[in-house]
Amino acid sequence: MPSLPWSDIDTVLLDMDGTLLDLHFDNHFWLEHLPQRYAELHGVSRAMAQMELQPLFERHAGQLQWYCLDFWSAELKLSVRELKLETAHLIALRPDADTFLEAIKRAGKRVVMITNAHRDSLSLKLERIELAPYFERLISSHDYGFPKENPQFWDALQADIGFDPARSLFIDDTLPILRSARNFGVAHLLAVKEPDSRKGPKDTGEFAAVEDYRDLIAGL
Repeated sequence: MPSLPWSDIDTVLLDMDGTLLDLHFDNHFWLEHLPQRYAELHGVSRAMAQMELQPLFERHAGQLQWYCLDFWSAELKLSVRELKLETAHLIALRPDADTFLEAIKRAGKRVVMITNAHRDSLSLKLERIELAPYFERLISSHDYGFPKENPQFWDALQADIGFDPARSLFIDDTLPILRSARNFGVAHLLAVKEPDSRKGPKDTGEFAAVEDYRDLIAGL
């Protein structure tokens, strides 16, 4: 991965899940724990639970409600927040993410979290991983009413924090979101090579990718 032109970057925009935190927690919850608990709570087989859940997941993927715990609690007739607490021990920082955060803050960069995570999910994670002190703002796309995939999110972010896209770095593990940021004009974009520590490297398409956060600090 080429070194970053830090002298051209004032603002660092960072995703949370899969970027700063290991995506294993979220993948395990949505793909394993939730279907199992749904089956138990509704008295159906695990296979039947999967058949009922999969079309719902596919229908809402990439939309704001996909990330909304209130939506899924109502849709599935169970408390998603309570079920997340059952697997909260899996919430973990990605290697050296805190080292990177400390370095960019010390270097005087403006650091803002932008996540599609619902506020309840964000709170749950911040209770276990001390991320808040590194950031000027912690922004959930639910605050604006549009997910990061939607161009209107970026308009709302611009109106809210007044950043210069040409002098901003954005790191995210989701390709449609990175493309949305690129279309808005964010100049410096990085994907994440291995957002889930249990699944190995992923294809990051046309984007250079973070493998080791310590490598990004060079030249700060």
